[in-house]
Amino acid sequence: MELTVNPLVMGTEAPPIPIAQAWKTHYKGQHGPLIDLSQAVPGHAPPESLLCRLGEAGKDPEASRYGPIVGDLALREALAADISTRYDGKVAVEQVAITAGCNQAFFVAMQTLAKAGDAVILPAPWYFNHKMALDMLGIEARPLACNPECGFLPDDDAAERLINASVRAIVLVSPNNPSGAVYSEALIARFQNLASRHGLALVLDETYRDFLPPANNRPHGLFAEPGWDENLIHLYSFSKAYAIPGQRLGSIVGAPRFIGEAAKLLDSLQICPPRPVQRAIVASIAETRDWREAVRRELALRADVCRAAFAEAPGWRLASIGAYFAFVAHPYAGLTATAAAEKLVTEAGVLGLPGSYFGPGLEGYLRLAFANVERDVLADLGRRLAQVSA
Repeated sequence: MELTVNPLVMGTEAPPIPIAQAWKTHYKGQHGPLIDLSQAVPGHAPPESLLCRLGEAGKDPEASRYGPIVGDLALREALAADISTRYDGKVAVEQVAITAGCNQAFFVAMQTLAKAGDAVILPAPWYFNHKMALDMLGIEARPLACNPECGFLPDDDAAERLINASVRAIVLVSPNNPSGAVYSEALIARFQNLASRHGLALVLDETYRDFLPPANNRPHGLFAEPGWDENLIHLYSFSKAYAIPGQRLGSIVGAPRFIGEAAKLLDSLQICPPRPVQRAIVASIAETRDWREAVRRELALRADVCRAAFAEAPGWRLASIGAYFAFVAHPYAGLTATAAAEKLVTEAGVLGLPGSYFGPGLEGYLRLAFANVERDVLADLGRRLAQVSA
């Protein structure tokens, strides 16, 4: 007899990255080494100073003991200070919880805010793990379709039309995964006002904050507003900025009462976040600032190379680009996004993800995560795309 499985879990889509990775075997190498643009991973090692600190922390027996549920005090203080400086605002240590990655931060935030049968407004295209989390929790992901003609920026008036008594929160991701779109201070402020007027949480995921263009050094001014924590829930990941995705470290920033309720979930899920990496990051926030700035500049150059590649690829259209990602319109009108992605990897040796992984109405698009690919490799992208143009 087979065990019964939670139908909410069974009804959730399978993780898409392994499915796409399996398509690599279709490529026979006719254009050179495969260009893997399927997953948002750092293409460089962590800074040496951080690796040394990780090693030192791992040797300390104290770092192998249980720590505080919401994270070590030193890291919470350091992150609160960093956010206060970066956003010209004021964040206190009581408003910070450290998590085992930003995916966990999102899952915990959603489960703290909403119950099964409630709804959360999720701009589409969306990050597929966000949708998966909501599906497994029985929370309706209410799509807010973002117009490709406007660079996939969400519209607050359209969002307001989706609000009813079931809605508990609005989610924003900026810079966006999968589109790469960067939301302006004014746009984020409009959504904050919308959420506040309706008594909703604004859950703002800024995993890719550290890769903003220089003109966007302060992503928004919400932390400078009095009473910002009345409805703002801020999520962050150390994975990309510090090139440590395998260490699993993220954060939730919000009202102390919210953090206290979220701690009940964190205690059940993680007991405490990984401790050696917490210790290593405390000093690295300031110590690696120049290193992180150099990475940001390099990724901006890779984005420029990516733009140039699409300029020489007939039929392909760069719908949006920024931070880690390009969201592109493919030229195969008769093909689904999955078929187009398989064709691209088979015939050109370029692996991307189908737009359909990121929400409804996106069969004409692919997501390309270019940040982990060197510029000289990206320079060949245009030629390869031209090989499989319609």
